[in-house]
Amino acid sequence: MKPILVFQTDFTYKEGAVSSMYGVVKTVDRSVEIIDGTHEIPRYDTWSASYRLFQTMKFWPEGTIFVSVVDPGVGTGRKASVARTNDGYYVVTPDNGTLTHLKDSVGIAEIREIDETVNRLRGKNTEGVGIFHGRDLFAYCAAKLASGIIDFEGVGPAYPVEDIVEHEIQMPRIEAGVVKGVFEIDDPNFGNVWTNMPLALFTEAGFVYGDYLWVTVKNNGEAVFNQEVLFQYSFGFASKGEPIIYNNELMKIGLAVNQGSFSEKYKIGTGKAWTVEFRKGEASLC
Repeated sequence: MKPILVFQTDFTYKEGAVSSMYGVVKTVDRSVEIIDGTHEIPRYDTWSASYRLFQTMKFWPEGTIFVSVVDPGVGTGRKASVARTNDGYYVVTPDNGTLTHLKDSVGIAEIREIDETVNRLRGKNTEGVGIFHGRDLFAYCAAKLASGIIDFEGVGPAYPVEDIVEHEIQMPRIEAGVVKGVFEIDDPNFGNVWTNMPLALFTEAGFVYGDYLWVTVKNNGEAVFNQEVLFQYSFGFASKGEPIIYNNELMKIGLAVNQGSFSEKYKIGTGKAWTVEFRKGEASLC
């Protein structure tokens, strides 16, 4: 069976960009299956593009080809690439930080720069276009790879995995019984915020479901949330409208409001400026 193509972009569906990419794929090979990942990644946000690949990739069949186009440097000297992960997936993407989480979590076995002389769309009056590599380069190359017209070596020349552009990943820690970290990303539809803390770190700190933990959130060092919050298995253990600490789908700690939005209610953002600390609350120490 031919690999599935899974697309994610910051294009939205407000105009024809996504449709144009899919048209290119189907022109190369009508039998290639295309699936939407998301087209709602925040504009130019290569960190979010990286995280969403990490969030979803392992749930797809091995060999699936992901096409990630969040490309603020389109048309410049940044590399257009195809990466092969250690666990057998492919990512067609600008090398601009989008591979950060996959390189950190599963590893990149090999990366190749797309050879535009053979793997760029031609004959559609696109030769002079420098701002739509999603259509003219990434979708086209991915379609050729999925269809079997080219193999991985046919993408272009390999370059060192060590040269892949990466974002800095903040690491959580325990200090004197206090678990410290940052909010890495959000769940934008529901307003939940996700930390960089694995559940295992909470277990190491002695936190268990049913505990009330004292939560301190700071933005650039200034406290913006300081409150005892229930730590539980799922949202419904808190009363409607109340905050809760929970274990999210990636086995990392998140903060939510039951049937509400934590980020909106408490004006909480994400990124390394947004730090969070958890310690045993008074109710749990009694």
